Amino acid sequence: MDIAPYRDTLLLLLVTAAAIKDLESRRIPNLLLLAGVLGALLLHLLSPRPVTALLSALGGCATGLAVLLPFYLLRGMAAGDVKMMAAVGVFTGAGDALRIAILAWCAGGVMVLVVLIVKGRLRLALANLWAMLLPILLRLQRLPSPENSGRPSAGAIPYGVAIAAGTIVHLVSRYGATPLA
Repeated sequence: MDIAPYRDTLLLLLVTAAAIKDLESRRIPNLLLLAGVLGALLLHLLSPRPVTALLSALGGCATGLAVLLPFYLLRGMAAGDVKMMAAVGVFTGAGDALRIAILAWCAGGVMVLVVLIVKGRLRLALANLWAMLLPILLRLQRLPSPENSGRPSAGAIPYGVAIAAGTIVHLVSRYGATPLA
């Protein structure tokens, strides 16, 4: 049985629901992600080559986790966003998870720029970026780094929306509506 259309439909439903929840509450429910992952795993088990499909799901989960975890560790992203990308990887496998993450970074970058410009916080964001990079640059030169001054946030975006956008663009390109790759 070809599970791809069912898997992609479930993935589309998952990322849409997660984006809506992220927009309304700035949280992505763990239960929603767990239900999606369990659905994807069930579909992988029903595929013609379940072992291969499950190994692909594991690789996709690891890739989704690996590409966003550093941002979470630097406090630039919430844990729900990282878990959402890992869940997307369970559906897609490693290669597509990486493509979706790149598309999500692009969508997120556009979203951030729009929010910073609309709220007039672009200068603060650039100052925060400099404050993050300066200690790294000084350490590379073996110079003492300044004390972290706890700068105010320039703002945040519901990154689940960016992940959903990247996933949707990927799925649309896969089914031929607009070839992007």
